[in-house]
Order: sequence, then structure tokens, then C-alpha cells
Amino acid sequence: MTNERTNPLARVAGILAATVLPLMAALFLAPPAASAATLTEIDDFGSNPSDLRMFLYVPDSVVEEPPILVAQHWCTGTGPVFHANTEYAALADQHGFIVVYPSVTRSSQCFDVSSPEALRRDGGSDPVGIRSMVDYTVRTHGADTERIFVTGVSSGAMMTNVMLANYPDVFAAGSAFAGVPFGCFATSDGSGWNNECSNGRIDHTPQEWGDLVRDSYPGYAGPRPRMQLWHGSEDDVLHYANFNEEIEQWTNVHGLGTDPAATDRPRSHWERTRYGSTGDQAPVEAISVEGVGHNVITSGMAAHVITFFGLDQGTGPGPDPDPGEGDCRVTASTNGWNTGLTAALTITNTGDTPVEDWSLEFTLPEGQSIGSGWNATYSPSSGTVVATHAAHNATIAPGAEVGIGYQASHTGDAGAPTGFTLNGTECTAG
Repeated sequence: MTNERTNPLARVAGILAATVLPLMAALFLAPPAASAATLTEIDDFGSNPSDLRMFLYVPDSVVEEPPILVAQHWCTGTGPVFHANTEYAALADQHGFIVVYPSVTRSSQCFDVSSPEALRRDGGSDPVGIRSMVDYTVRTHGADTERIFVTGVSSGAMMTNVMLANYPDVFAAGSAFAGVPFGCFATSDGSGWNNECSNGRIDHTPQEWGDLVRDSYPGYAGPRPRMQLWHGSEDDVLHYANFNEEIEQWTNVHGLGTDPAATDRPRSHWERTRYGSTGDQAPVEAISVEGVGHNVITSGMAAHVITFFGLDQGTGPGPDPDPGEGDCRVTASTNGWNTGLTAALTITNTGDTPVEDWSLEFTLPEGQSIGSGWNATYSPSSGTVVATHAAHNATIAPGAEVGIGYQASHTGDAGAPTGFTLNGTECTAG
């Protein structure tokens, strides 16, 4: 008999059951009680070699030719658990798309992302069953075949990578939370767990990673799905090193380099890089969440997924403003003496929507170093600084302003900071 000491998959499944699931339940919102729509299990949906179960959520407000979102659970999870503890059904109620929730029946409740069958197009196992679920939904609901998307967490994130690799002609885009690159978990001994990959010890060149994707569907020359990647910097279940390897893989698949076209901080502890373009639907988008472990996904992130997919139809968090649009204004002044100064900054929200969980990035003149501040925290102390809101001023309403300030030393230049960016949006200097 195997146990958690001898079976890494069982051990990790136990970790996830004890940590991820309770946190997900606490952090996510269930679909609104006002909706009459219910989660429905679908039998006989098509080819299903690994005996997956299919659960379907069709909102009352479903649009004509609806988009499809495939939402994939973590190890130890199920389709109904993922439905009940994530925001995708609530977002479907708002925007009219259909959600498919695959559900694993093997004992680990982890998706197969390691077998040779799973890692090639139409090879068998879970990817074939998930593809059948998509085909069923298209047939029975007249869904839009140009707007089919997939997302997942942990094991579901790994399966997101697999589905985009095996079926680039089916999916328009994917979003993977705390996953690993396609092919990283490959095994040949029947094991469902790859310790070398989970510990971040598999390092390939971008070309090698890209070739693994291309080899899963030899001869395919069509467009590739866009990919959004999320990872916590302190992930010790699927090591943070896998995040960079995923970036290398999907930028190579899209024929891009690994130098980002844009970098910003949508929230104070997020760093977002975009590759190939700077807008909301970049070919590759990657969000590193600082100081967070494997349970990286929290309330509100699903709305950013929907924006990346283009399913919010102008609502949700909305497209990020282009730099220079003037949705914020910052005035700054300093009062200097000898080798010291104080600075006062006023941030004004000149846009039409509240600015939540704000952080302001700016650049200090050379030789200045912040020693202390008020109404915000400041890091680092010199160069390009990020001022992060305090508990009492985290939201700036439309037309409202927030005053912050700091005391600093200087070596001769007591001037004001420059280059203000609020949550990734360039501000007008007052």
C-alpha cells in the first residue's frame, strides 16, 4: 500500500487539500443567489477516455452565439467545487458566456499532464475528454468557435498549458494560475508527479520549450492562443522558477523575445509584464504576485482574466488606460535645507471610476534617499520608488485626491520627483 511518505502525488494533494481549498473557499465569491441558473452535469458528451465528468453552467443572461470558458480545478478539487469557490459563474451571469467545469475522477483528483497520451493532440486521456466537452457545448448551444477560452489553478493551470499546446485551433487564449510549462511534468513510468519539474529544476532554452509545444501538434501552422500567466513569488509547491520557464515557452511559441514590451504594477504587490504588445490582449501577459505562495489566486483576479480574454464587453476592470490619457494628476513640491528636504505630493483621480489599492511610482533626483514618510509606505528609498497606500486611503474616488509625503536626504539636488505612474497609468504632472 502506498502512503504520503512514498507517493509524492498523494503528499502534494494533501498539502493542497489542507491549504489551497480552505483559502479558496474563504476568498472567492459564489454565484449570486438571485440567478436561477444552476450547475448541470452532462452525460454522454463525447469521447472520454479517462472518465472525466462534465459540469455546465449556462447563465440566465446567456448571449447569442455565446463564448465558452473551460474552468479547471486544482488537485483534490472537482468541477462543482471549482464552480462554488471561484468567481467565473458570477462573471458569466454578468457577461453572458458559458462555463464548462471538467471534473477528474481518478483518486488524486489531479489532471493528467504527464503521460505521453496527454501530451500530444488526440493522444488520449484528459485532453481528449475536455475537447469533447467543448464540442458538445458548441453543438448544443450554438457557441462561438472563435471565442473559446481555458483557465485553471495548479493542476488546472498545467492542463491549461496542455490544452493550448494540443488544441491551438480550438482555444483563443488561456490563463494559468501557479502552473508549469507544457511538457515539464512529462513522465514515462506511469507516475503523475514530476519532482524535478515541481521543484523548478527543469531549465530549457526558449527554443526548446517552444519546440515541445510545436511537437504536440506537428505540422500546425495557424495562429497560436494568447497566454496569461500568474505565479506567487513564494510558491513552494510548483516552484516560482516555473513561471519564468512558462514565459520563455509562450513567448517563443509566439515568435517573441523575452524582453517585455511593457511593465507595470496594476496593484502594489503585482508586477505585470506584457510581450508582443502593450494592451489588454497582448500575446503573452505575466503577473508575478510578490510574497505569495501556491494559493496565488484571490478575489478580483478572475475579472482580470475576463478582461484578458475580452469577455467583459467593456465592463469589469476594463481596458487599461493608455499612458498619457490623464486619468490621474500628481502635483509635487519640496522644501529643502542643507542636506535634507520634505516633499508633499497630491494624487488626484481625474477619471470616471475609483482607483483601488493604489500604488504610485515615481523617480527621485539623483542623490536623494527617503528616510521616512506619511500616508503611504515607500520602497525602495532611492531611484525609482513605489509609494503604496495606507489602510485609510486605499481608494481614491473619481474627482477625489490623496495627499502623501516624505522626508529625505540629498547631496545637492532638493528637487521634486518626476515620472508619476498610478497603478500602471502615467499621470499628468500638475
